[in-house]
Parts: sequence; structure tokens; C-alpha cells
Amino acid sequence: MTTSSPGTRPAVPGARGSDLPRQLTVTVCFIVCLVGSMIGVGVFGGTPIAQAAGGALNADATYLAPASGAFSIWSAIYTGLGAYTLWQWLPSERTSERQRSLGWLVAASLLLNAGWILSVQAGWVGFSVLVIVALLAVLAVCFARYSRTPARNWIEAVVVDGTLGLYLGWVSVATCANIAAALSDAGWNGFGLAPEVWSITVLAVVAALGAALAAYGRGRLAPAAALAWGLSWIAVSRLNGELPSSGTAFAAVAAAVVVALAAVVYRFIGRNRIPAAATARR
Repeated sequence: MTTSSPGTRPAVPGARGSDLPRQLTVTVCFIVCLVGSMIGVGVFGGTPIAQAAGGALNADATYLAPASGAFSIWSAIYTGLGAYTLWQWLPSERTSERQRSLGWLVAASLLLNAGWILSVQAGWVGFSVLVIVALLAVLAVCFARYSRTPARNWIEAVVVDGTLGLYLGWVSVATCANIAAALSDAGWNGFGLAPEVWSITVLAVVAALGAALAAYGRGRLAPAAALAWGLSWIAVSRLNGELPSSGTAFAAVAAAVVVALAAVVYRFIGRNRIPAAATARR
């Protein structure tokens, strides 16, 4: 059995291998992802995502499509990913067990992000579902890993935990919208059920998953904030867009409230457990 001395972190999965290749890979992947995002918004002449693939992913394509304002969250996510890329080059982080555990996964997420944009640009809506599901899985593993060990300071909490939390929360919503778009594009009839029934069901599942994330992460705010943000913009789209659905809008708002409350409750419970555990050891 091995023990860790006070002030040191326990070993975590993935903490092995050379550090420099990991740092370089994260940096290169971030640049690739940034270029891909610029293509995705039409900076280099590419078709904006909302107009690509015949408009399969625009705000009025399905009941689960968020309004265009929702995508402004990418500014915060990309800023955070840029900060993370710089952060992992700090001498104190080069051999950090936490960064060794996360670095390769973050690099993979950046490539998958760029791959998703290119697949949509190519009109491969079905294939884009496979890419975004893989991206969601990678971010979920990141969440599981960084949730096991606390950040050493508030800067790391913002740059690492906050960034990856926003990333996970938003991609969770985007995955639902992407799957709905692919099914609609393929002409799926929903087994004869009304689209609103499916949208409300999916939103209920998202609310449950958001609560589960809050429980596992002991009330981490970033994933909940991104989830609530995306859900709220689905409501906006269904109330003000060309595909109105008051039932879907109500379900989206309810789901956002459940996710936010779950994060607050589990954060409060988690903070109270620490003093209680310290008292019990005295």
C-alpha cells in the first residue's frame, strides 16, 4: 500500500508518459480547434453551422434546437480552453498528476470539436452525431477525473474545472440537439408520437442527468450553469422562433431550474460535510 504525504495529491488514472509531448499536443489541438471554429462561423468563407447541412441545425429545425444566442457561450469556452492551454505550460503544472490525467483527454476533445464542425460543414449530419457523442464521452471522463481531486487554488478552479465544466454542460445540450437534427434530417417519424412528446421526454432525461452530475461533482457550478444556459435558450427558441411549442418551452425552463437547484443543494451539502467530518475526527 502506498500513502501520500500531506499536501500531495494521490495518483490518478492516466498520470504517466512524457510531459512535453502532451503539452505540445494540447497546444496544437487547440490551434486546430480554433481554426475549425472560425470556419464554423464563416470567417474563412465556410458556411456558418446554422446554414450548413441544409439548415439541419438551425434554431427552428427541431424542438430541441436552442436559439442562436445560446452559441455565445463558445466565447467563454474557447477563452477558457486558451487559458488552459497556457496554464498547462506553467512549470508547476508540467508534472502535475492532475494535468497528466486530463491533458490527453482535453487534446482529444479539441480534435473531436474540430471534427464535428468539419462533418457538419460537409453535410454529414448522421456522422456528426457519432463525433459529438464521442466528444461528450471524453468530457464526461474529464469530469470524473478532475472531480476526484480539488483544485489547488481559485485560478486552477476557474481555468481547469470551470472551463471543462462549461464545455461538458454545453456539449450535453448540443448532443441532444444534434441527435434530434439528425433524426429529423433522416425523416424519422418518432414512432407516430408527436414531436413535443419526444422533446419533453428528452428534456426530463437531461434534467435527471444534470442532477446526477451535480451529485457526483458535489455541486460543481460550471456544468450546471452551461446546462441551464442551453436549456433556457431552447425555451427562448420555442417561444419566439418559427417552430413554437409552449410545452417544450415549459419543460426546458423546468429542466433548467432542476439542474440549477440540484447544483446549489449538493454544493451546500458538500460544504457542510467537510466541517462535520473534521469535527468527527477530533
